[in-house]
Amino acid sequence: MNFLCSDLEGVFIPEVWINVAEKTGIPELRKTTRDEPDYGKLMRFRMALLREKGLKLKDIQDVIATIRPLDGALKLLEWIKQQVPMVIVSDTFIQFADPLIAQLNRPTLFCNELVIDGEGFISDFLLRQHDQKRKVVQALQNLNYTVIAIGDSYNDTSMLAQAEYGILFRPPENVIRDFPQFPVAKDYEGLREIIQSIL
Repeated sequence: MNFLCSDLEGVFIPEVWINVAEKTGIPELRKTTRDEPDYGKLMRFRMALLREKGLKLKDIQDVIATIRPLDGALKLLEWIKQQVPMVIVSDTFIQFADPLIAQLNRPTLFCNELVIDGEGFISDFLLRQHDQKRKVVQALQNLNYTVIAIGDSYNDTSMLAQAEYGILFRPPENVIRDFPQFPVAKDYEGLREIIQSIL
């Protein structure tokens, strides 16, 4: 039996940090796991920058409130749920993701959690577990599922490699170059065709 695991940002919703960078005018916040594969290093950079600029969790949540799913995302997600059980596995945080997941009709989401200090700044982050995306796939395989995994960035590649079928969705050229073994879908129609060919 098949099971599908997908990333969230870049697949169904726009990248949160890129939106925060644009709304706050802080271009350094555009850096994502497409640019920096070390997630811990990237988050420590972001936290220090947010504190330096005086941005608190509420400021980020105000930006997130303006984000809408990518065009066609909801339609594809509903199609996937009719074909195969699925879970979204993301490196985002529940404090960011909840309003976005609501717009996607609340698919199951596994993600992380932020630590907020008394002033409202992000002071730390709690990972559900190290390399959680790959471990979710492993857990499903231990339950005798055949896993299809979808992602767009470096932090998805261990999940894609662990799965029986890994698919890159609209990845940047550097990820395509570094991981040529994964098929690439350029749009939702292409992604649907690849999934359909597996099922």
